[in-house]
Amino acid sequence: MIKVSASLLFCFMLGLLLHCEAHENKHNKIRFYELKRGNMHLNFTNYGATILSVRIPDKHGKIDDVVLGYDTINSYKNDTSYFGALIGRVANRIGGAKFILDGKTYKLPANDHGNTLHGGTRGFSDVLWNVKSHKKHSHVTFTYHSFDGEQGFPGKLDVSVTYMFIGKNKLGVRMIAKPVDKATPVNLAQHTYWNLRGHNSGDILSHTVQIFASQITPVDSNLIPTGRLQSIKGTPYDFLEPKEVGSRIHKLPGLYDINYVVDKSRKTHFNKVAIVKDPVSGRKMELWSNQVGVQYYTSGMLGDTKGKDGAVYHKYAGIALETQGFPDSVNHPNFPSQIVKPGEIYQHYMIYRFTAS
Repeated sequence: MIKVSASLLFCFMLGLLLHCEAHENKHNKIRFYELKRGNMHLNFTNYGATILSVRIPDKHGKIDDVVLGYDTINSYKNDTSYFGALIGRVANRIGGAKFILDGKTYKLPANDHGNTLHGGTRGFSDVLWNVKSHKKHSHVTFTYHSFDGEQGFPGKLDVSVTYMFIGKNKLGVRMIAKPVDKATPVNLAQHTYWNLRGHNSGDILSHTVQIFASQITPVDSNLIPTGRLQSIKGTPYDFLEPKEVGSRIHKLPGLYDINYVVDKSRKTHFNKVAIVKDPVSGRKMELWSNQVGVQYYTSGMLGDTKGKDGAVYHKYAGIALETQGFPDSVNHPNFPSQIVKPGEIYQHYMIYRFTAS
């Protein structure tokens, strides 16, 4: 079990950015970056601040890429699955593609059955980010300036995401957003699909998952939250103890795609969110975050998607665990607020720990 010490937390919250000054990418080009430490090797692009690959060893030392993705940038540009992308300004769904803030109604692109999904038709996953700093054995930091009215959202917003190594086998993700001139909703999310047996190894139905959450935010037929909280006890959504992904999926409409209310387990900024393990490779991924929710998605909407290395991704090819605020919070006053005002800072942290046995 990971122990997040006070010193580690302090370093993490500073972003480990000491001694990391670098020029910004002013040429607006798509670029690629790698991070390497020990037997972990990761690749990124500034298009969508996207994780392209994560290569880690299995229990025998064999290295595999464990995230779904594509071979070409054009495929990422045409992607509707958000493979590896940084999602915003507001991740997940906004019901009716609108919300009211300070008495004003803001209308957004309706790109998902009359609702707004993952920031609209051109969210943060589809823009070029600048590169503030990059050290191959340490971190990469992407930044983006979102203009007032972008995809219908109010106010200018300065955003950054840092992917960084912590120790030998942990990956940290630090997402920061600062409103410049107006209050605005902010809910960023990291949208990587994981298959711990290898991205091209088939489905994830035999992976075991444990989610440290006792409630979900139930949804309607268009996956918009009803505004209620519901206990997972006695339902197919109960993953408080490790269970195979496919053990009860037949009792649902073919997939998991739901926000869990993360149990607060300690008086720190981080809570344990989930553990995923593949019984064949022995790889295990543990996830911590400071967010109140996590979207658990088992890629039930994938179908014959041509991926990297000649792979074809079918239904259930990967697992996404997107730590986040509750979906559609802007339209549910009883949900934790996602509104961030000028002078306030949105801070979202994640820690992944990878092991194999």
